[in-house]
Amino acid sequence: MSYFLNIQGRVIGPMSASQVIAYNVNPNTLVSTDGTNWQPLYSFPELMQMINAPRANQTDSNRILCGIMAILFGWLGVQYFIMGKVGAGFLTILLTAVTCGAWEIITFIQGIMMLCMTDAEFERKYTNNNSTLPLF
Repeated sequence: MSYFLNIQGRVIGPMSASQVIAYNVNPNTLVSTDGTNWQPLYSFPELMQMINAPRANQTDSNRILCGIMAILFGWLGVQYFIMGKVGAGFLTILLTAVTCGAWEIITFIQGIMMLCMTDAEFERKYTNNNSTLPLF
């Protein structure tokens, strides 16, 4: 099932349930399945169950690992391989070669940003993002 979010008057979606949970949502966040009939999130038992489920610290450890790898080995695209974005990893290696290593500056900054962002931001920008090469 696809969901739409209405956050501060801005409609976001369609997205899966796990993508909805990656946003900073609460039981009163407006949600719709068709983009028109808005109801509070607590009206959707499957979403409430996901919000109330104890979350493992897997995202936090992936965020920290990816951030450190981006700082140390970003020119090899290691952070993307850890996230499962193999195409982005190979594209990073290619960009590093084409720019004679200058691309490493971008991955260094990306690593610092990964370490500074919250788990929800990391999930939204990198894990739940369909982009081939998510940067910032």
